[in-house]
Amino acid sequence: MTFTLAIVGRPNVGKSTLFNRLVGKKLALVDDQPGVTRDLREGAARLGDLRFVVIDSAGLEMAEDDSLQGRMRRLTERAVDEADICLFVIDARVGVTAADEYFAEILRRRAKHVIVAANKAEGRAGESGAMEAYGLGLGEPLRISAEHGEGMDDLYRALVPLSDQIEAERPAPVAAETYIDISDEDAETGEGAEDWRPSAARPLQLAVIGRPNAGKSTLINKIIGEDRLLTGPEAGITRDSISVATTFMGTPMRIFDTAGMRKRAKVTDKVEKLSVADGLRAVRFAEVVVVLLDVAIPFEQQDLRIADFAETEGRAVVIAANKWDLEDDKPHKLNELRANFEKLLPQLKGAPLVTVSARTGKGLDRLHAAILKAHEVWNRRISTARLNQWLGAMTESHPPPAPGGRRIRLRYMTQVKTRPPAFVVKATHTDKLPDSYQRYLVNGLRQDFDMPGTPIRLFFRDQGTDNPYKEKANKISQSGALSKHKNRQKPKGA
Repeated sequence: MTFTLAIVGRPNVGKSTLFNRLVGKKLALVDDQPGVTRDLREGAARLGDLRFVVIDSAGLEMAEDDSLQGRMRRLTERAVDEADICLFVIDARVGVTAADEYFAEILRRRAKHVIVAANKAEGRAGESGAMEAYGLGLGEPLRISAEHGEGMDDLYRALVPLSDQIEAERPAPVAAETYIDISDEDAETGEGAEDWRPSAARPLQLAVIGRPNAGKSTLINKIIGEDRLLTGPEAGITRDSISVATTFMGTPMRIFDTAGMRKRAKVTDKVEKLSVADGLRAVRFAEVVVVLLDVAIPFEQQDLRIADFAETEGRAVVIAANKWDLEDDKPHKLNELRANFEKLLPQLKGAPLVTVSARTGKGLDRLHAAILKAHEVWNRRISTARLNQWLGAMTESHPPPAPGGRRIRLRYMTQVKTRPPAFVVKATHTDKLPDSYQRYLVNGLRQDFDMPGTPIRLFFRDQGTDNPYKEKANKISQSGALSKHKNRQKPKGA
């Protein structure tokens, strides 16, 4: 990556559409409604032979207070200060507005390099607006159409000399950071990797999910040590699933902040539906999922659905109760949390339950240890010899039932995959095996091989007691019968 490009401008001028065009994927949420983007989203962009980091920012608002718009503006201004180049996007169909002139003055003072792009300039409708952009005093504007891909060659020609200048001014080569998007399918499981331990080249993929206002963004900001994500008292601030690369207590991680998930019946807004879908997609490509609860109202129905979804997707799960600093009777509350956890989420029996305070940072060490433990168990592999010894002991201690007098025999067991651990048992009459006996085996695996909490997949394949050479004998018999039949068909004297 040679430089960083921040896309800035008023709301609804097409910044996210242009971001998606440059990264080549539909990562940022796009809608006709203004103000969809709120956080800073980074991605690895390519344009011709240029490789750079592109940042999608919230729409610049003329607000300087502590309102949501004011906080969004400060976050965008921070991106302007840190970026090598700012791409100032205006709406060519609307023309230059007073707000555009105001923000152009800010960019003139704060940005290192500025390129003006008149978006939506396709056809005659955008001609006058593109001409008005000359009056901003930021150089010759580019006429582009982010939706149709027009003007990308002009953008490339404008970026090349700036890229060369930035590279020449850089005192020493900076190690390029690897950006992994949740749409990269290779990041989902990494099957076949010999060393699953997190590294700088392969960071642990962590998703933080929960109901609105549980404190997900605040927790991630505390982990990374800076106000990288937009936070506030309003519920539902986060919309995009934003990924942040960091080192959490020495462990390389890529952490995904997701939108708060409300009950499906309450989600009527189109943007909120897109946000929730984006969050669910982040879970599918995560390795460990932290389900964040509000300790004041834990284990609501929606919390249970969210935790169950993470387990169904086969992710390692950690339950974290946030806002622990506000709790007065901590011992009593902790016992209540554990009792409700065991009662309401039996499918996650043994999963880590930790208490944290995203505001003060208390309990982050416990959270880090729980994440590493869940990740290690999720990657655990057990030898076939140990599994079959264990299977023999389990069936001897508690034999399978014999429905209708037909005894079920469990003959062989092996682990077929990790992430999450999955096992196959060869048996007879598998269709007669009750669910209660399957749960008995899964609970035994958890207890005897120290695999608490992680999803375990157990499959049964029928292995009958018939003669293995029976099919071959049948083929030989059929061949002989066919030969005799042909001989009978021959006329006499042939």
